[in-house]
Amino acid sequence: MMASNSPEMSVVLVTPDSYEAIRKTIKHLRAQTVSHRLEIVIVAPSADTLHLDESDLKEFFQFHVVEVGGIRSTGGAIAAGVRQATGPIVTYAEEHSYPDPAWAEALIKAHRQPWAAVGAVIANANPGSMISWANLFTDFGPWVDPARAGVRDGLAWHHTSYKRAILVEYGQKLQDLLEIEGILHRDLQARGYRLYLESAAKSYHVNVSLLSSYIRAELNGGRMFGAARARHERWSVFRRLLYIVGAPLIPLVRLQRLLLEIRRSGRQRDLLPGVLPALIMGLVGHATGEATGYAFGSGNASERRLTFELHRHHHLREQDRQAKAG
Repeated sequence: MMASNSPEMSVVLVTPDSYEAIRKTIKHLRAQTVSHRLEIVIVAPSADTLHLDESDLKEFFQFHVVEVGGIRSTGGAIAAGVRQATGPIVTYAEEHSYPDPAWAEALIKAHRQPWAAVGAVIANANPGSMISWANLFTDFGPWVDPARAGVRDGLAWHHTSYKRAILVEYGQKLQDLLEIEGILHRDLQARGYRLYLESAAKSYHVNVSLLSSYIRAELNGGRMFGAARARHERWSVFRRLLYIVGAPLIPLVRLQRLLLEIRRSGRQRDLLPGVLPALIMGLVGHATGEATGYAFGSGNASERRLTFELHRHHHLREQDRQAKAG
């Protein structure tokens, strides 16, 4: 399993229970053009209950398991994997997102430049419903495929690779920053680093396709974002109140931006106006959660959001669930 030299990139995967949850993503990682240069870091509650299928992992440079006990946040689990990774580049692969075969090679090549972070573009793996498209654009608007490569102010959360040496400088703060990666991206830029979107790196993302799940995911995601933003930027009580009062305007501002992103992607004929009802409900849900975060903090939003991140199949239409399991 070990070799004398080092992997070129470490890929962290998180499972809340067994190997089966990440098997399909591993299959897509095995299909990478540079699979032999990848280290696979599997974060799980316990190696004993993981039921690892080592035959799936023989083609990689190396692999190992990081035991963390009960998983209470994705950021904490990913950070544990980053700390144990040995590659100079580290990224996270979701259990519900499937990288294109050229994904890893494109990220590695891009990191030969001085970028601190290199992000992938996101394609829709379950495009059969307007709720799925609404979820995709709500969460990944500027990075939805097709998107031009270039320096960006932000990159897609959970779809960004980093120079590991830069991440470990954050110490114990890392798990919070990997939970809300937008805050991490702002901090990297404040420290003089640049972020790059690599259009040759693409991942096919399975989006929530049940309306109730979509709204709940946005509520909890918004609350986590609002609380993290106010905490990390050390907002005064007055500024928190100002943003709470202005929260009803947030969906309007974001809707305008997302309509531009839909047009940029060339999908306006397919998605408009049909996607608008779901999109508006999701934006209102996120803004409501954001205002709650400004007022009361994150509460248990990170734990509530775990189901959407690590058990995506629970939040899919039946046809999407069957396709994901395939």
